[in-house]
Amino acid sequence: MKKLLLLLVCFAHFLISCSSPSGGSKETESLKTENISSHSHTHNYVEEAHSYAQPNAAVIKHLDLDILVDFEQKIISGQASYKIESFESNVIILDSKFLEIEKVLADGKAAKFKMGSPDKLLGQSLNIDIEKSTKEISIFYKTSAESEALQWLNPMQTADKKHPFLLTQGQAILTRTWIPIQDSPQIRITYNAKVKVPKDLMAVMSAENPKSKTSNGIYEFKMRQSISPYLIALAVGDIEYKSISPRTGVYAEKSMLEKVHFEFSDMEKMVVAAENLYGDYVWDQFDVIVLPPSFPFGGMENPRLTFATPTVIAGDKSLTSLIAHELAHSWSGNLVTNATWNDFWLNEGFTVYFEMRIMEALYGKDRADMLALIARQDLEEEIEGFKESPEDTKLKLDLNERNPDDGMTSIAYDKGYLFLRTLEETVGREKLDLFLKNYFKEHAFSTMHTERFVDYLNKNLLEKHGISFNTEEWIYQAGLPSNQAIISSDKFTLVENFIDQIVKTSKIDKSASKSWTSQEWVHFVKNLPSEIGSKQMAMIDQAFDLSNSKNSYIAMVWYEQSILKNYHGNKVDAKIEEFLIEVGRRWYVSTIFKALKKSGQRGKAIEIYKKARPNYHSVTANTIDEILNFKPKE
Repeated sequence: MKKLLLLLVCFAHFLISCSSPSGGSKETESLKTENISSHSHTHNYVEEAHSYAQPNAAVIKHLDLDILVDFEQKIISGQASYKIESFESNVIILDSKFLEIEKVLADGKAAKFKMGSPDKLLGQSLNIDIEKSTKEISIFYKTSAESEALQWLNPMQTADKKHPFLLTQGQAILTRTWIPIQDSPQIRITYNAKVKVPKDLMAVMSAENPKSKTSNGIYEFKMRQSISPYLIALAVGDIEYKSISPRTGVYAEKSMLEKVHFEFSDMEKMVVAAENLYGDYVWDQFDVIVLPPSFPFGGMENPRLTFATPTVIAGDKSLTSLIAHELAHSWSGNLVTNATWNDFWLNEGFTVYFEMRIMEALYGKDRADMLALIARQDLEEEIEGFKESPEDTKLKLDLNERNPDDGMTSIAYDKGYLFLRTLEETVGREKLDLFLKNYFKEHAFSTMHTERFVDYLNKNLLEKHGISFNTEEWIYQAGLPSNQAIISSDKFTLVENFIDQIVKTSKIDKSASKSWTSQEWVHFVKNLPSEIGSKQMAMIDQAFDLSNSKNSYIAMVWYEQSILKNYHGNKVDAKIEEFLIEVGRRWYVSTIFKALKKSGQRGKAIEIYKKARPNYHSVTANTIDEILNFKPKE
């Protein structure tokens, strides 16, 4: 039966030749072939709080996108055509937000459609009348100024200052603001796209990409493996490509390209290390594009083309764990995807665990444990911040009627990691590695919800080996269980001893920190005790010039401490304002704005934010609006 299904799928798509699922590269090709599109023979989708789509009635399977990118009007316009599968339904429902729907066709004929009532979070349902036999719908539309996924940047907001730039960010539910779509992570589709842009710019997507500009500004893309809608991504700018290996490389603006290429030169080694852990990389190409600094995340794991912030370009590869993280998403997140945003920890907890294993394989256990300990400290701060809402410290969340961004906290990432790290110490690394490798292989190109994962874990790991583990407590209860993996670092112990010496003697022996990594510097700054006041902060800054750090992570934690310890020397206030205006990475700027608010400087924060907000993506702006209780017309 399996062979018959395999043949049918291969025949249906005419994409790649069938091969026997037996070991090595043939096994990888078989995996790609078998899962080239979503599992069309099933339609048991789960309840979804963040999408109007009713995929158990009618579901999209493949997208053909034909769009024009207009930088003058700052709109995208064109046609989204879908191959659909209907289960005896007379209507198919898509998600739409801030889109102007011009007309709809069903199998080439005009179709009736209506828009649902607008919702501030979810947008509007797009209800299209179809016949039970309808195979394709086409939607003619254009975006608007309110489209939250899109950020249009003027030349001065780019590195080279010559041309405008466009980037999209779809996670969690923003793809519906630039493409009418069934915007649920449990719906997987393949896609082709034709994108027209100004001739002096290049377009790239989460798909097969060009390596150089075309003469006419028209680019065509194919994503032949099925992905969730939040992973459809587009960037347009004056960018160039430089390869690292036949399957890895980087895109960046010209002035950034060599720096980026050096910083990420270990990408192929990372892919090999990841494959050695959990199986073949099945997305063919792993490239990274470094975007302008307004990009709201450290990185976004768009398949084949990770989007990354320039804040990771430190000049010494010290922040490249972010690339290991996004690469790990090629298995946990992109290959096996959270079915709903309540299950977000299945994407991120697994990815942090995988990231740490890649970092350990490449750079040693010391560095991996330092990264894990910093994450552990972030987790403690997050849990402390949720004292008023302990429900938000559960791994499995209830985000009904809430923005799924509310679940994108250290809980999903770092409590999820700690769960798996503790599980590893309980069952043994060898058993866990085999379990995870099989988990990714058996559920490739499908979606997973928490309850299904727990059943799989019990059957294939715990019960199989007669191991007792408090899985339910870790996943469904608030806070942290008592059986946590103990993570230690001798290097961090030395850093803490160094801090003690400063406190006791008010003297600094600079030789002790000569060989510190960025992780040691971050640990140093984050753990400066309450008795360190502005006078000692000035002494530390004079010794190490931290206010002018070129490492954005070290700068961020130093600016936070400067605010909380009322330190104003070395022009640090001006540096903080400059950082907040230039950098749009949500984690970094939210940390600093929280510190300003906590220290009673909301007025100052608002003053800076009014200058910075036009440079922020909507994802970042919405978060800072909430932190500062800022109304855009304030």
